[in-house]
Amino acid sequence: MWRSLLLRGSTCLLQVGAPKPPHQRLLSSLHLRHFTNKPIFKPVPALFKIPACGPNSLPVHCRISRSYKKDAKSTGEFPISPITVTDIKHYLRSKEIHFHDGYSCLHIPSIFVDPSIRKDNFSLFIDKTTGRFLCMDTQVEGSWEDLQDCLEVMQKDEQDVLSPSVLLGYPESEEEQEEKTRELKEVQSIWSSSVPLTDIPEDEAQLIKTMFQITKITNATLKKFGVRLFRPTKSLVFPWFGGPDCSLKGVKLLSAQINDKDRVTYNEATVPKYSAYYNLFGLSLVGRMDTEVVLTGSELDTLAVSQATGLPSVALPRGVSCLPPILLPYLEQFKRVTLWIGADIRSWESSKIFSRKLGLRRCSLVRPGEFRPCPVEALAEGKNLSRIISTSIPAAHKSIVSFKQLREDVYGELLNKEQVAGVKWTRFPELNRILKGHRKGELTVFTGPTGSGKTTFISELALDLSMQGVNTLWGSFEINNVRLAKIMLTQFAMQRLEDNLEQYDYWADKFEELPLYFMTFHGQQNIKTVLDTMQHAVYLYDINHVIIDNLQFMMGQENLTVDKFAVQDHIIAAFRKFATSSSCHVTLIIHPRKEEDDRELQTASIFGSAKASQEADNVLILQEKKLVTCPGRRSLQVTKNRFDGDVGIFPLDFIKSSLTFSAPVKGKHKFKKPTKTESEDLKGPDAAPRKDEVKKEKVTKTTKNKTAAASETTEVK
Repeated sequence: MWRSLLLRGSTCLLQVGAPKPPHQRLLSSLHLRHFTNKPIFKPVPALFKIPACGPNSLPVHCRISRSYKKDAKSTGEFPISPITVTDIKHYLRSKEIHFHDGYSCLHIPSIFVDPSIRKDNFSLFIDKTTGRFLCMDTQVEGSWEDLQDCLEVMQKDEQDVLSPSVLLGYPESEEEQEEKTRELKEVQSIWSSSVPLTDIPEDEAQLIKTMFQITKITNATLKKFGVRLFRPTKSLVFPWFGGPDCSLKGVKLLSAQINDKDRVTYNEATVPKYSAYYNLFGLSLVGRMDTEVVLTGSELDTLAVSQATGLPSVALPRGVSCLPPILLPYLEQFKRVTLWIGADIRSWESSKIFSRKLGLRRCSLVRPGEFRPCPVEALAEGKNLSRIISTSIPAAHKSIVSFKQLREDVYGELLNKEQVAGVKWTRFPELNRILKGHRKGELTVFTGPTGSGKTTFISELALDLSMQGVNTLWGSFEINNVRLAKIMLTQFAMQRLEDNLEQYDYWADKFEELPLYFMTFHGQQNIKTVLDTMQHAVYLYDINHVIIDNLQFMMGQENLTVDKFAVQDHIIAAFRKFATSSSCHVTLIIHPRKEEDDRELQTASIFGSAKASQEADNVLILQEKKLVTCPGRRSLQVTKNRFDGDVGIFPLDFIKSSLTFSAPVKGKHKFKKPTKTESEDLKGPDAAPRKDEVKKEKVTKTTKNKTAAASETTEVK
């Protein structure tokens, strides 16, 4: 379990910049089986199709399914070395391979199909960014290095085609086979227990539609997409059919609940687990000649768009959080892609990020607004969905614009000021009060004294955001990933699991589902290698937050003849550019200059020149009173906030049992001095006296005692 937790994001990242062992290169077609025990390609099952549709009536891309597992064997996600589309084109030309330049992929004739059948069928897709390829005809995939190996083998052996039968799949362990069998049984059990909405009484069907706010969705549309009802939990069931035998691969269950504010909220659950669920819902109904598609963020929105407009519509499997690059080849046939994935600021930002993957020149975006809600709400309100789609704006903008083009963006930010402020922290409400939230595209500089707990604090800060769906990438050069993951798991469970090992699997399973990834770099690293890894992670996993711990570990790899402050300025400028261009928040930890133990740190205490604080949008300082041992010795100070200018400081209480800084005890006094009026109002008959009052009272009692003693002496005399 712990192995899979760490390998979920870190093993693949280890491949970036690492040389490929020579013994893994192919020398001949015979060596495909015998030269190495590990295979090079993994066959891909069929993507998705509805049983009611015949296999011959579907386009090729709809007959392909994806069984993707992120584990130690899936090391091909990251390239061995950074590859560019120019390198790919140059190599294909050198091999005299014709290609079509697509939107996000290059199309070439499949080398796994007989030339007599192949003709002009460009069915092998090569991702322009990663170099990974996918053959639609034979369901074979692999990395760019794998494709090069195959082409070299074919050229050396003078072959025109390479049979897919010689390519071995990765052998599954006994544990993986048991898990796969268990999930398949669970899927079959849910599907067999669910019923079509058309087979239930009209009153019950109307109640279900009211719960999910789909009263305008007809039974014909629900039947067309194969939607069912799981009665035990009153959940809608969206199927995932795929494979050559059109078998059931998975399901998504959507349940409705009413929260404390009497608002309906929806909860999703998928089998198999969320990270392995790659169902483009609605793709099987897309025709071979269709050139336009509407991408939505949920299955309900796809139903609404398809019914109201008649346009092909596809739901992204992970909504606004991520667009996996492995799905891009299935969207290559469309000349126009309209992204309508939500009605809030987060969905709007995700639309702009996804359009970069899909190709800006063919993408249009539906801007969220008062008159442009999400599709299912627009259908319920009787709005014209076709008109909304027709008024979508192009994703590509000119370099120079006027206020006319910015007017709607400005109005959107004024209308949704809370969403514009970013994602709120749940464990640090005082930080929300100052910074207002966590926003994309910003650079945060974080510093603090040595040994004050910078890594521990920032790990909890990042964990808080990750638990709310913020895709996070950790670059820890100071401590290894095992130790970092142990700290974050303890913070996640809010207890020391060393004393509760029986609960480990429970918390590890939950922690594994977080969108959290680790770079496996340790020690001094070159800035270019780190930036290439970050850029690739943003493309693959739509990373929204990158933590670099810390800056000093990247300065040792630069030219020693150059001034160290100039090197630091160059690195900071590179991170600033990356944050802006990738729309990704970068948190950069920098050690401070050495200060006296009794002095608090300031913005000027950050090591290096003033460029770090100038380029940063936010500057956070972890203050520590080293000469104090009582609670409250640490505090977090915000000295720069470019969003709205608010700065401030608040105390932090370190809970050693859970390694957290968020104080669970309510009523803790903040660093705020009460006014004189407030102090008088707070005092009651049982209020504790102030120090000056206690001192006066002691003096009075002493005087009275002396007077009484003197009187007694006089009387005795």
